[in-house]
Parts: sequence; structure tokens; C-alpha cells
Amino acid sequence: MNDILPADIRGWQLVESTFKSLMHSYGYEEIRMPIVEMTNLFKRSIGEVTDIVEKEMYTFDDRNGDSLTLRPEGTASCVRAGLQNGLLHNQIQKLWYAGPMFRHERPQKGRYRQFHQLGVEVFGLITPDIDAELILLTARLWKQLQIDDKVRLELNSLGSNEARAAYRDILVEYFSAHQERLDEDSQRRLSSNPLRILDSKNPDMAELIANAPKLSEHLDEESKQHFAELCAFLDAAGVQYKINECLVRGLDYYNRTVFEWVTDQLGAQGTVCAGGRYDGLVKQLGGRETPAVGFALGMERLISLLEANFIKNSTREADAYFIMLGSEAQRVGLKLAESLRDSVTGLRLHMNAGNGSMKSQMKRADKSAAQYVMILGEDEVAASQVTIKHLRDNSIEQQTINQSELADWFNNYMQTMNG
Repeated sequence: MNDILPADIRGWQLVESTFKSLMHSYGYEEIRMPIVEMTNLFKRSIGEVTDIVEKEMYTFDDRNGDSLTLRPEGTASCVRAGLQNGLLHNQIQKLWYAGPMFRHERPQKGRYRQFHQLGVEVFGLITPDIDAELILLTARLWKQLQIDDKVRLELNSLGSNEARAAYRDILVEYFSAHQERLDEDSQRRLSSNPLRILDSKNPDMAELIANAPKLSEHLDEESKQHFAELCAFLDAAGVQYKINECLVRGLDYYNRTVFEWVTDQLGAQGTVCAGGRYDGLVKQLGGRETPAVGFALGMERLISLLEANFIKNSTREADAYFIMLGSEAQRVGLKLAESLRDSVTGLRLHMNAGNGSMKSQMKRADKSAAQYVMILGEDEVAASQVTIKHLRDNSIEQQTINQSELADWFNNYMQTMNG
């Protein structure tokens, strides 16, 4: 688990503000769930034989003896919130959320035990047009973040739960016949979650997996039609994709559409965003049958991708730093600074605090990365004026203007900066 320091926050703020604006433009509403849930929620939804439940959850008993877990993902929590608050039955809900998740994974680059996700969940729509909307929405996000050429889309269909169960038996029979070629992870998954063997990154397993029976050859007709329509929507919208028959996702609740946005720029941790359909989960958790689809994107990986391309870690520069010399200047300056913030939209004004000489305050001004410094000393207070000096360009002449004209001066400056 790690701190996110002020010098690193710029990318986080960019992603969060861009995502929030995008959600609003598509008509999605924010929901906020607690980070602690009853442990049984995740056992019932994710699956007791998954890596997450078996090895990665932070689980503890509270003072009442109830087993609680720090949420390892957001979908189950969102479904639980929808059921408890009557949001799902015979309704269409388009929801999004943001926040920390927790998994006790082996620490490595790109993986943290407290990590952050942005998630989207849609309930009440079974047609493939909503699957397409979620994919188009994420494609627009990459474009707005200027990384659309750094990620690629992979798609697959897992079919109905019944078709997948039948395929599972076929897969177990195939891999059991080649059990001596399975690595340790795959041998463990053979009895618990054999579809995950298809997702193995072990190069020694590549040939065996390539020759395995194909899920696409065992899909039910409705799922085939659903997937064909989804691909047709994406083709019509000009979204490029690759059908990856080994894409199965790691959670038990997925069915039909699954997708991932992946990149080659982050080493082994190449998945930036992943999602799909989970039409049976609401009923599985005690509700009525409700179609659902969603995705989650990892903030840490996305920001690493942004930083690798164009975002530099730095504090946002200020427009002006306000130097005040003497107690009277501080009293006048405090009121003047608040008046400027009222009158100049978007002005980033840093005000000196803690007194200090002219030299020490100038050092602080320079460290703030401000473009201008405002100086208010005894002479300026007496004349109701302020001295303005450009900190970055010595060719721009220092000037002294009346305090009553200061708001107009900064409004003109802001108009120039904003084009």
C-alpha cells in the first residue's frame, strides 16, 4: 500500500475529472459503496475457488464475530447496494463509482495491495447495444486522455452459463489427457476453474492451449447472435478489435461478452481496463433475474501509461504569488486576495503565510512555479497600490497598479492564458 504524494497527483486528477465528465455526458449516475462488506458477499459472487477468495482477500472478524472483508472489487458491492436499496427490479440503472480496492497480492511493479478502480455497472439491459456503448465509452476515454494509440481492444464470448458448464467438462477432459504438461497453477485450476488455464502466461503451455477445444465452437445460439451483433455495432462505429478465444476473465460471474483493453507499454501488467456481462449475478445474490454488464479500469496502471507518454509528475503552477511585508500589509493583503478570488474565475493565487523577509518570500514565490509575484509593502499600502513582477521573464517590465484595477488586470491575463 502506498501514499499518493502532491508531486504525483496531477495524473490522478486528470483521469478522475475526465472520467467524471464523460460519465455525466453519457447519462451515468455516481454511487458510493463502503469499503468493508460481509465476507460471504464475495464468496457467493466471485467464487470460493478463485485466487481472490482463496488467497488474496483481507478478511477479519469484528467485535460481534461477523466476518468482514475489505472489498477486492466493486461489482459485487454495487449489486448488493442495488438490491438493498431497491434500485434493480424492473429498472434500468447506469452507475459508476471510484475508490480503493484491496487484495493481498505479491508486490510487483503495477500491482498494489491497496489499488484504485473506476467502475461502471449497467443493470436491466440485455441487448448487445449496451455492451457496445460501454466499449465506445472507454474508447472515447482513451481518446480524451490521448492514449488511444497505446491500447487495443480484445473481445470474447463465454456464452450462457449452461454452455460454459458443458464446455468446462470438455476442457477438463482435454487437459486431463495432457496432465503431465500442465504447470502447478494449471493443475490446481483443472479441478476448480479450468477455463483460467486458457489465460496462462506460461510460454511452455502455449502449444497445449492453442490446441485446446475452442469455446466459440460450443456456444449456444443466443450467445453467438449476441456476440455477432456486438461485433457489427463495433464495426459500424469504426472500433478496431481482436477476438481472443483465450480471454476468459478471472471471476466466476461473467457470461457472454467479455473484453479487455490492453497495452504493450507496461510489461507483464498489460491490462488497463476489463469487463463484461454478468447476467446471473443479481439472482445469485438473492435478487430477481436481472441482466447486467460493466467494467473496471485500474487507476495505477492507467496513470503509469499516461506518465510513460506525456504527463510529467509536477505540482500545478500558480498564476501569482502574493508577497506581503509587514503586519498592515498582511491585513490589507488578506482581504485583497479574497476579493481577487471572488472576481477572477479560475485564478490560482498563492498567498504567503508565516511572515519572512523579502528575500525568503521571493524564494517561496519561485518554488511555487508562479508566473507573477504581487508585492504589497508599506509604500503600496499607503498608496492603495500593488507591484506586479513577472518571475519567469526579465524582459517584461515590473509595474505598479492601483488595487482597484487589480481584478481587471488579472481577468485580462486569464483571458490571454485561456486563448
